[in-house]
Amino acid sequence: MRPNINKDLLPIKAHYFLFNAGTAPVVPFMPTLAKQLGYSSIVVGTMYTILAVIGMLTKPLVGFLSDRYQRHRMLFISCEILTGLAFFLITFTPGVQKPLPIVELHHESTTTVRYCSSDNCISTNLKNHFQNQTLTCKLHCQIEPFIWNDMCKECFQIKPENCNRSSEYVDLIRDINMNDIVMDQLTDGKTCMIFTVIQPADDLEALESTDCLDNSTYFNTTCELNCNNEYLHSQLAESPVISNSDAVSLYQFWWFFGMLTISWIGMAAVVSIGDAICFAILGERGHLYGKQRLYGSVGWGIFSILAGILVDSMSTDTEKDYTAVFWMTAIIMALDVLASIKLKHTQTHLSPNILKDVGQMFLSMRCVIFFIWCVFIGLGTALIWNFLFWHLENLSSCQDSMKTLQGFVMAIQCFCGELPFFFSSGWILKKIGHINAMSLVLFGFGVRFILYSMLQDPWYVLPIELLNGVTFGLFYATMASYASIVAPPGTETTMQGLVGAIFEGIGVSTGSFVGGLLFDSVGGGHTFEIFGVSFFIAFIVHFCIQKYLQRHQSADTDGKQSSEQNSKDSINHINNPNSATRLTKDIAPTDTALLNI
Repeated sequence: MRPNINKDLLPIKAHYFLFNAGTAPVVPFMPTLAKQLGYSSIVVGTMYTILAVIGMLTKPLVGFLSDRYQRHRMLFISCEILTGLAFFLITFTPGVQKPLPIVELHHESTTTVRYCSSDNCISTNLKNHFQNQTLTCKLHCQIEPFIWNDMCKECFQIKPENCNRSSEYVDLIRDINMNDIVMDQLTDGKTCMIFTVIQPADDLEALESTDCLDNSTYFNTTCELNCNNEYLHSQLAESPVISNSDAVSLYQFWWFFGMLTISWIGMAAVVSIGDAICFAILGERGHLYGKQRLYGSVGWGIFSILAGILVDSMSTDTEKDYTAVFWMTAIIMALDVLASIKLKHTQTHLSPNILKDVGQMFLSMRCVIFFIWCVFIGLGTALIWNFLFWHLENLSSCQDSMKTLQGFVMAIQCFCGELPFFFSSGWILKKIGHINAMSLVLFGFGVRFILYSMLQDPWYVLPIELLNGVTFGLFYATMASYASIVAPPGTETTMQGLVGAIFEGIGVSTGSFVGGLLFDSVGGGHTFEIFGVSFFIAFIVHFCIQKYLQRHQSADTDGKQSSEQNSKDSINHINNPNSATRLTKDIAPTDTALLNI
């Protein structure tokens, strides 16, 4: 017996698969690409704050235009093209000339170069890469002329005619054997690599007869190290390479940020219009939304892990090469456009006053609580989207397969987390209701963040990603279906855009900014710990408020009307008579008890 396939739903399934497959190779890697380009966590957090605000403005605006002028599919396809083109153009972002690494020059009985860092993997990386090679390096050091003259003649054993320097800068050219790195652990947790660059004079007694050894105890200065080796420079480069104040003055920054902005506008529009089209096609079967959206998780999971493996395999030791994944995005997004042309969508309702109808939502207590919940979920989502990979890279930069690990992270998020929850979201929401699902999502975020804060080995992140089913799969299905339920007729796209704007424009933007500041000041582990505790508190507050409202509603209606009549009155309160059937089918009794608050 052949399975019954609904051909009308195939194009929307194909869109979810292709759109997520097309954005998966690039979206998760943008923060780490920005880090590789030399920008700090504060700059990245600020960028994503602005991007989220732009998404907040885009979603309701595009939703309003779609509902008002009935141009859903035209805007939808146009924004798909815009997204793919903008992402592809990021590959042409010009490089920034990175400054030379800064080291310290110390002199006692020997002259050494020291580089101190909290990254304990740098020395291992250098030894493995150079395998006992010797590099000829130039040290451009800041030394007072009178100090240099004494050091040069008495300690460095340089010809007197080469010691006279009128400038405060001097250049020393010395050989550095990379296999002779000595490690020195400091009390502040940093590790210093020590390279011996100048040995004592052969006639040690003659050297000791001078005041060199006594004076040299206090000889310490900073130098630029130039070994004409890109790998060494990248390992010893300051992080961030580009200061926060200098970033906005670079045309390279504005090209990168400009293309990101255009792509974010396109994605925001595609997501909000696409969900509205999906619910319109489903009609009375809105509870099947999760079974359509799960194809997006499949696409994201498959191509994110492929992208991670591809980046690792095509990269050099110096830095990651993302060129191939930008081409992947361009090709897959073109296929998405072809699939979207097959969509059959007609708007059955047209609201005569869209803004007024949507504005009424803010007068309902249940909707206000829903909007606040969306904001708080946006805070946590921003931290995962923008800084989880950053945190994993900070845990261990010795990993040569970091992008492969990140690809596995996204694959588990999708296949083992989102996919089963999207598939069963309709059943879950019917069993526990939207209100309880909202509380469960908050609790899931709290657990997830606390586990992130305890990570020592980045590979242990993989089992934690199973929680993505609750924190994104169940969350997104709850948010989209609840917005569809409460939307007045003819405002479905506008309502999806509004909810998405509140989630992304307020929640994600604030989370990006706060996350960037915390990462810069207290580090990744403490940042996730702070967010984890905050979400546990939010879970308790949300649960108590909803219980109070439910009891208050029960007390007000007790003895006045039957539960059946109460549900009917609650439904009528939505001002959406045409969706009454859908409402009673799609939400649990625990939800209907709150509908007329």
